[in-house]
Amino acid sequence: MGADLPEHVRRNRAAWDAWAADYAESGRRNWAADEPSWGIFSVPEADLGVLPASVAGLDVVELGCGTAYVSAWLARRGARPVGIDNSPAQLETARHFQQAFGLAFPLHLGNAEQTPFPDASFDLAISEYGASIWCDPYQWIPEAARILRPGGRLVFLVNGTLAMLCTPEDATAATPVTERLARPYFGMHRFEWPDDESVEFHLGYGDWVRLLRANGFEVEDLIEVRPPEEATTRYPIVTAEWARRWPCEEVWKARKR
Repeated sequence: MGADLPEHVRRNRAAWDAWAADYAESGRRNWAADEPSWGIFSVPEADLGVLPASVAGLDVVELGCGTAYVSAWLARRGARPVGIDNSPAQLETARHFQQAFGLAFPLHLGNAEQTPFPDASFDLAISEYGASIWCDPYQWIPEAARILRPGGRLVFLVNGTLAMLCTPEDATAATPVTERLARPYFGMHRFEWPDDESVEFHLGYGDWVRLLRANGFEVEDLIEVRPPEEATTRYPIVTAEWARRWPCEEVWKARKR
């Protein structure tokens, strides 16, 4: 199964199937939450404005949905979400939560770089640490453009560019970012780690802008996430003190022409 998938997609499927159990509890908390919150510091939607003012009646696709809590938030606000994820284990967790919380919407096993959806199927495509970092942007951005309708929005959250540049070359999953530049900015694209088989993708600002524009998007906003003073995170890669000084996460918002 999956033998015909690109190498990085196969590797990420294996990694996320292995990690899925570790994300079940945080997925449950997010499914149970009354209000959306974003990123590793769970910054409230009211502080960031990630979502459109209203999603009621919108056809939405969550690219790399994981446990699908973003889709759950959108469904409760009147949207018609569809989730797609590369990991069977993550989708199994998502389906369990659908039953537990009494909220149903379609979930697909698949690669967000090549989805099964027809052209112009959605009004909003969204990704929080899904396709946004685990898929090759030179593949998933054109695919998002294909399945969005004219005027549709694309919203995605990624690791901050500065945070990636301050991550040591030999970093593991537990290595925190530093206060020094450790990696080259030019040529950012594929990132691999010495302690696991996963593959991530991160671009510089100019490359993001050019890629989005080349695929028919106009950039509407770039939100540089700053957590509240009292914020905490279970992830060791960055401290709240660091994230209060420099953006460890970014949210891109674009509209398809």
